[in-house]
Amino acid sequence: MLLLDRSGTKTDVWTRSEGAAIDNLSHALVDWEALPEALRQKARDQRIGVTVPNHIRIAELKLVLRQLSLVSVAFPAFSDGRGFSLAKLIRNHGFTGTLRATGPLIADQFAYALSCGFDEIELPETSAARQPVEQWLTAADRISHGYQRGYGDNRNILDQRRAARAAAG
Repeated sequence: MLLLDRSGTKTDVWTRSEGAAIDNLSHALVDWEALPEALRQKARDQRIGVTVPNHIRIAELKLVLRQLSLVSVAFPAFSDGRGFSLAKLIRNHGFTGTLRATGPLIADQFAYALSCGFDEIELPETSAARQPVEQWLTAADRISHGYQRGYGDNRNILDQRRAARAAAG
């Protein structure tokens, strides 16, 4: 698996745990089903992350967001965009930890992933081999302005036009 963010490849500090066995793991990444037990076993200095399906209901997930350092949203296919909506909902519910997209995404989706709140993308080797990291980094900056509010770095066109009018007098 290849892990990358806006600045390029990065080392993954998270260790995937089988079930809820998180002993001796400083950064334990568990599946949704194992999360309740992992949270019960969690040591004070341990960080817990969870991998969730992209169809999970935010009502379930929001109950544990404050206890998590990482939420990894699984994308079963690049054509299934439900994970983008879920990322936005997770951020809207106050999650400030690392938000990761996992699965066979394509470079053209990188800017959207970042604008929806994802911090990083974990790609399977087949996807990473098809598009080199340079393509991903170029794609991240391909969209400079958006029409929707609340996505990305407040670079939506409407707010920029209003600011320009206000500055002009």
